[in-house]
Formats: sequence, C-alpha cells, structure tokens
Amino acid sequence: MRNKIKISASILAANPMRFEEEIKRIEAAGIDLIHIDVMDGHFVPNITMGPFIVKGIKSITKVPLDIHLMIEHPGRYVEAFAEAAESNGIITFHIETVQNPKEIITQIKNTGMKVGVSLNPDTPTEMVENFLDQVDMVLVMSVNPGFAGQKFIPKALPKIARLRNIAPDKMDIQVDGGVIPENISQVVKQGANVIVAASAIFKTNDPGNAIKSLKQIAEQTIEKGADNLVNI
Repeated sequence: MRNKIKISASILAANPMRFEEEIKRIEAAGIDLIHIDVMDGHFVPNITMGPFIVKGIKSITKVPLDIHLMIEHPGRYVEAFAEAAESNGIITFHIETVQNPKEIITQIKNTGMKVGVSLNPDTPTEMVENFLDQVDMVLVMSVNPGFAGQKFIPKALPKIARLRNIAPDKMDIQVDGGVIPENISQVVKQGANVIVAASAIFKTNDPGNAIKSLKQIAEQTIEKGADNLVNI
C-alpha cells in the first residue's frame, strides 16, 4: 500500500514580512507539513533561520514542522530545534555532514522528533542504504541546496525509484527542489510521497489552491498506477 501523499510547504519562498498570514493561509488549505530550511552559510551558500524563528513559527501553527538542517555539525543543534518545534514534526540531517549517522539518528529520536536523512544530487543512495530501517524518511534533493526557484534535476528520479524499491514500506520518501504541477507526477511515479513545494505554492496568486492542485495531481497519479518506474 502506498504511503499517504503529503505536501510540505517550504517557507523559504514565503514573504518574510508576512509569515503569519502566509502560514495561516496554507494551514487553512490543509497543508501537511511546513518545511523549514535551516542554512548556515557553510554547508550551503545561504543563511536562513535559527531556533528562535522556528519557535515563533510554531507559536502560530499546529501544523507539524519539517526541519531540514542544511548545516555543518547538525548534532550541535538538534535539541534546540526539537524544543522550538515542541517535538512535533521531523528533523532531517544531511548524510554528507556526519561521520556517524547512527549517533545523530539516536539523538533526534531521543527528542521525540521523527528522523529524516537527506542526499544531495551528487550523493549516491548507497550512503544511506545501511540504515533505512532506522529512519522515518529519506529526502532526495532534486536541486543543489541553497536557494528556492531552481529547476528540477531529473537524475533525482532513479534515486527515488531505487530507494522505494529497497526501503521499508513505512518509510516516507521526500523530494525537494523544483517540483511544480508539470513534474510532480514524475516523482510520485518513482515512489516519492512527501513533496516539498516552495515557489509552486508561495509565488502563486492563491497558495491554498496551489496546495490542493499539487495534492490532487499526485493522488490521481497513484490512482492511475505507477507503471513507468525508471530502470535502475
């Protein structure tokens, strides 16, 4: 049975002067997760928000937070972000930033948050395959991380398919970067069920309708069947 389709709205593309209004609009539209990109200017070439901002976001919404740590030394900040999120949601770290993945997996679990692990576009799935049974989600980056509005990188598709073929049924597969109505079916066909959308939501005239449209396309894709998996 396919895992439930979830849409995670990346507030990296939201208007920072209208966060509360933007969040309330997507919450009313039935958004499943709020994706928060945490960047340190070292692992990726951008700087975004810390635990204080995350705490502020959590104070105005009941939607679970999808915290994506695109930072060096993520273990130093796990507890702070989990506390800011009120242990409601998931913390995802990048496999490229840690030497002992099992250690940080345990650390995140101990906070009460779910655990995600992310792969950059050039990182092979083999880097995470030994501990898929220990995480709740794998995030496949379909752009080079750092900025919203980039174009989808097609080489993410066989990685998604590979992970879905070998992952436990309960594990979610998330895709992040350049997903729009015109290509969401491609990632869903390969096995992704958690879709991060940034510009496709917040750069539209009606974010609520954009969310509903993305989910509808994804669910219709599943109903039609995923017969065209990429050969791996």
